[in-house]
Amino acid sequence: MIPSRFDYHRPDSVDGAVALLTKYGDEARAIAGGHSLIPMMKLRMAEVQHLVDLQGIDSMKGVSVAGGTVTIGAMMTQHELIANEALAKAAPIIREASLQIADPQVRYVGTIGGNLANGDPGNDMPGLMQCLDATYVLAGPDGTREVAARDFYEAAYFTARSDDEILVSVRFTAPKGGYAYEKQKRKIGDYATAAAAVLIEKDGATCAATSIAMTNLSDTPVWCEAAGAALVGSKLDKSAIDAAVAAMLPTIDPQEDNRGPVEFKKHVAGVMLRRAIERAASRA
Repeated sequence: MIPSRFDYHRPDSVDGAVALLTKYGDEARAIAGGHSLIPMMKLRMAEVQHLVDLQGIDSMKGVSVAGGTVTIGAMMTQHELIANEALAKAAPIIREASLQIADPQVRYVGTIGGNLANGDPGNDMPGLMQCLDATYVLAGPDGTREVAARDFYEAAYFTARSDDEILVSVRFTAPKGGYAYEKQKRKIGDYATAAAAVLIEKDGATCAATSIAMTNLSDTPVWCEAAGAALVGSKLDKSAIDAAVAAMLPTIDPQEDNRGPVEFKKHVAGVMLRRAIERAASRA
């Protein structure tokens, strides 16, 4: 099928894009990479009369690493994230996760902003940003505001972003210590059956700090504070990892679908978390 008729707009500034979204209201939608919106339009499941393309907004592109803070423009593609050496040095977990998103064709077009703002529970970046304790910068008709990634996701496809707002950038403190992003999927290009993002800092052989987030195991990404707490103060031995997995399981709520039944998903979640902890610990 093909989309219904629509008007195409390509603003060159954030203010211009916000003005269009405000002017046309419910009739307008912003588009970044288009991997979610275009299929919905082709299936006539999304009626868009005014399509606002963000590709021409240069201020939403680029990566900055300054004073230990990483800022990523929302229109950076997954391929650009992978290729950016400054980002790979400051936050190598971004490259590791981006390499596991879909396939090269998708990564050349798909953006971090689209991945984050859509609210799809299967997307990889939302959980990772919760693990990094990132902050999202949103621009709207009343100016800009900031929302913590851990507060942004409300339900599947529902977020704290208003319809007339655009996610323009994401910011986080460059992580220290070890990292890992583990993902199990049925085939290349598929969403995760389960995925785990883990950051670990050590003081000698002891775990001093950690952050854990899980993906595609609930209506929203799940930041597992209890699972991280189970590791702090331990030697990251088997009993501590077992405790972390046990603390994670009550926080997820997977649903049966074509990726498997609930018990299988819980099993895979435990396997992914265990692998991620072990690999992050080896890098710490």
